[in-house]
Amino acid sequence: MRVMLHRLRLAGRLPMSVLLCLVIAGGLLAGCGTANKGATPAPEANTNDKSAATDGGKSQAPAKEQVVKDELGHEVKVPAVPQRVFAPYLEDSLLKLGIKPVAQWSSGTQGQDYLQQELSGVPRLDFSGGPPSPEVLMAYNPDLIILQNNSYSGNGNYEKYAKVAPTYAFTNASGDVEESLTTLGSLLGKTAEAEQALKAYRQKVQEAKGKLDQAAKGKKVAVIRFAARGVSLMGGNYMSGQVLYQKLGLGKPKLVEKENSAAISLEILPQLDVDYIFIINQYGQGTERIKEITDSPIWKAMPAVKQGQVFEVSDKYWLGNGLIAYEKIIDDTVKHLVK
Repeated sequence: MRVMLHRLRLAGRLPMSVLLCLVIAGGLLAGCGTANKGATPAPEANTNDKSAATDGGKSQAPAKEQVVKDELGHEVKVPAVPQRVFAPYLEDSLLKLGIKPVAQWSSGTQGQDYLQQELSGVPRLDFSGGPPSPEVLMAYNPDLIILQNNSYSGNGNYEKYAKVAPTYAFTNASGDVEESLTTLGSLLGKTAEAEQALKAYRQKVQEAKGKLDQAAKGKKVAVIRFAARGVSLMGGNYMSGQVLYQKLGLGKPKLVEKENSAAISLEILPQLDVDYIFIINQYGQGTERIKEITDSPIWKAMPAVKQGQVFEVSDKYWLGNGLIAYEKIIDDTVKHLVK
């Protein structure tokens, strides 16, 4: 560059002031190149905005930073197009929007197994002892944190996480998965994707409901959850119970007409007035209790059991939260109840 400037100067083409500016600019560019060679690269970002380049611009990502109020009343400055999202136990909904998080929820060695193909390569963070520390989370360099429920944001966790990255808190995103997905779509610049996913889900619900109205109208269904801590009857406000009772319109047992769950024992079984029974063996930890109950004369005397209307279903998604899980639950229900 110096040789070129010298020649231009000799040719009288450039005044001294212009030459000096060019020399300074060249030095700055050279310095930047040297600094970049020695820098440690940041963790690879998730390219969550690819849809804008591949769907003809249909994805309506916000052009500017948003300032929104979360469900706990915090004002949150959300990046224009979040690239590195951490939203534990909301991975189902993120994947519906075409987003891969920087880390995923787990509880000890247990994770959301039905999502693992889509979450390949995403590291797990253990929540069995509570939410991870901010120091642990900082290693993943999130640019947006979304907390699924009050237990994740309580005990000062929200304030700590908010120092790592903008943090949006739900009170209970599982309470209404459809509404939560709409909110996530708005936060993440994926409104069109959320609308499309909800439209497909609602159509699936209506089609399944039509089939069930023909095959099992007026029938009652029980969902019995066998876990390490005991046996319970699921109500209609969460997970598979919400799908069966609220969406598909199947009848609930009297034991959970007003309750969200009820403990189940051999003494309680005669009160279980249902036509169909779904059994969930949570994490495989209820095997002994399943054998104990299903081997009993009381169980064998139940009408649903006598008629062969008992089905063991996958704990992987029957205990999941999100449209991916719910669509699989619908498929199972239709398969077992519509002959």
